[in-house]
Amino acid sequence: MNPKPNPRARAAAMDHARAEALTVEALGFLGRSPERLVRFLDSSGMRPDTLRAAAQSPDFLAGLMDYVAQDEDLLLAFADEAGVKPESVMQARRLLSPAAFPD
Repeated sequence: MNPKPNPRARAAAMDHARAEALTVEALGFLGRSPERLVRFLDSSGMRPDTLRAAAQSPDFLAGLMDYVAQDEDLLLAFADEAGVKPESVMQARRLLSPAAFPD
């Protein structure tokens, strides 16, 4: 008997819109854990009251994905919760930070 595919396991091609959507998911992931959110805020130098406005910035999105990608345990936990492969998170990071990853 073949198990049903995981509907959350997304195989969609990564484009800029999908990268941004995945980053919004990452922010929600951090926000659901006070400890994770505090670590992110401490690392970024941001405050909770500036987070919403900052989230509108493309630089913020790129920085958030950099933050998630730099911690393997965090990366794996987020990818698992989002139902994506860690490679998809890394693809999103590259799309949002093209200057950091020249071809």
